[in-house]
Amino acid sequence: MTKRAKSYKVGRDAGTGRFITVKQAERRKKTAVVETIKRR
Repeated sequence: MTKRAKSYKVGRDAGTGRFITVKQAERRKKTAVVETIKRR
């Protein structure tokens, strides 16, 4: 059994809402957002 993180980060394009990589989102601060999603 592997241990899972309690939360993880995803990148999202602010204009379209599409998922992108976290690296891309950090690079494009004006047009992208890094969201932290909690696991249940």
